[in-house]
Amino acid sequence: MSAPIPTFAGGLKEVRDQLGNVKGDQVLAFVLDGASESEAKAIEQVISRIIRLTQNTLTTRSNETLSSLVETLLPKNMPSPALLKEARMMLRAKEAVLSGADWLTAAQVASIAGLSEKNPSAQLHKWKRDGAIFAIRRNGLDYYPGYALDPANEYRPHRALKQVLAQFGEAKDGWGLAYWFQSVNGFLGGQRPMDVLVKKPDAVVAAAADEAMGIVHA
Repeated sequence: MSAPIPTFAGGLKEVRDQLGNVKGDQVLAFVLDGASESEAKAIEQVISRIIRLTQNTLTTRSNETLSSLVETLLPKNMPSPALLKEARMMLRAKEAVLSGADWLTAAQVASIAGLSEKNPSAQLHKWKRDGAIFAIRRNGLDYYPGYALDPANEYRPHRALKQVLAQFGEAKDGWGLAYWFQSVNGFLGGQRPMDVLVKKPDAVVAAAADEAMGIVHA
């Protein structure tokens, strides 16, 4: 049987330090977007089991081990048609969000707004923490909406945006906010909030309040 393959889970620095003591030619890495430490550890254990079963399969080619590998890869609970439909709808919604606006990394925003390039995420994180801007998380990175930046104010977040985000509080995550800003809105006469944020900021704030009230009473 082949020697066991080590697996690691943790923060980027922690895993990098552990890899420094590993001898080998090939490394296979996974980046878990938004996963907690316990979730990462659980996924590490599953992957470790898959690796061991794969090694055994490659060594013995036994039908029994191959069957075990297949069982490991299959989900314990088969997704229902409703769940699959919901997943497809969520995928289409995220695709629409990504294609419907300009999404900028912290470095890109820093370049446009003339912020410090040594630590471009610092100011963006402060704006987000203060509720002045929001971001969507994708592939381990935060992306900020271009329409949130005001050219008339050195590409800082629009002042009205903070009021809009305050209406929603924790009711919507970044993706939910992005979808709302990019969707036609009956309260705004069929216009999208992202298109009228500059011209009609008060109307967008009112539309957000109306939406938030609907969420509370839903």
